[in-house]
Amino acid sequence: MGSMWRVARVDRGAVRITPDGDAAVPSSETLVVRTDRDGTLPMTVGDPVVPAVGDRAVRDGDRTLILPRTSELVRDTVGTTSRVQVIAANVDVVLIAEHLEPEPSLGRIERLVTIAWRSDATPLVVLTKSDLVDDTERWLEHAREVAPGVEVVAVSASTGEGLPELVEVIGPARTLVLVGPSGAGKSTLVNALAGGQVMATGEVRGDGRGMHTTTHRELIGLPDGRWLIDTPGVRSIGLVATEAAVAATFSDVEDLAQGCRFRDCLHTTEPGCAVVAAVDAGDLPERRLESWHSLRREAARQAARADARVAAAKTREAKQLARTIRSMRRSGHIHVEG
Repeated sequence: MGSMWRVARVDRGAVRITPDGDAAVPSSETLVVRTDRDGTLPMTVGDPVVPAVGDRAVRDGDRTLILPRTSELVRDTVGTTSRVQVIAANVDVVLIAEHLEPEPSLGRIERLVTIAWRSDATPLVVLTKSDLVDDTERWLEHAREVAPGVEVVAVSASTGEGLPELVEVIGPARTLVLVGPSGAGKSTLVNALAGGQVMATGEVRGDGRGMHTTTHRELIGLPDGRWLIDTPGVRSIGLVATEAAVAATFSDVEDLAQGCRFRDCLHTTEPGCAVVAAVDAGDLPERRLESWHSLRREAARQAARADARVAAAKTREAKQLARTIRSMRRSGHIHVEG
């Protein structure tokens, strides 16, 4: 088996791979590999897979083989199917960028943290543009409340404020992925972490929204030997999460639920509900409970669609097997004694 590579970019009909060496600065050398007609490449184990940025690969002669993934950051695709899109593979830390100017969205932080927990990577919330506001501490507190157990750091990529703390919190993680809305200053943050201009930056519109300066996912080498995957801005993102991922994001609500009178409490109008009591007492924001209910419903719908897809696939396989058996009987390859 040949040397190790990483998928740096995925285009239609081809992927770009770059050597994944141990050098202090990742190599800028790339090799273009053509995918099959369905956009897949073979895996070292299992069925072919649609490659994603961050995939590890090996070269075996003229073939490029994708290695099994250690993590997958995914989003729901448009429509009612259960199919998902892999945003990034083999990621250690998910950097969730949320702007402080204009006012941040706590609900978006909750959604992205849930997706990060589902990926088997570690979420890390980065509140950007701290130089533009004077209430950073208040928003740090709010962000920590909606992302219990998650590190939250405020930075200004323009002035450098908070960047040393961010690098320290990232620790030894080797592969990072940066997600967040347009206008969150993700490209500016990438350039700050890279120590130079590696991504184009754009202006923010009058309504505070960004201009989508990043239009594709790409693996970027950082000077300290890390990899960073930048992603296009998202204004809405389809949730793909397990029940455990939602529970991790809302561990405060889950802890309160342990004190409910009934084990099957729905946390709406049931008597003795500790969660509703916490809302009434002002100990739990009502918005937080509503968000928990909403994300649990979304996760349940996604799981139901996945189950339906598995059932449909099994039905197709059974029908194909039945057709094959009938064909073999007609051709005399199978003889059934009466």
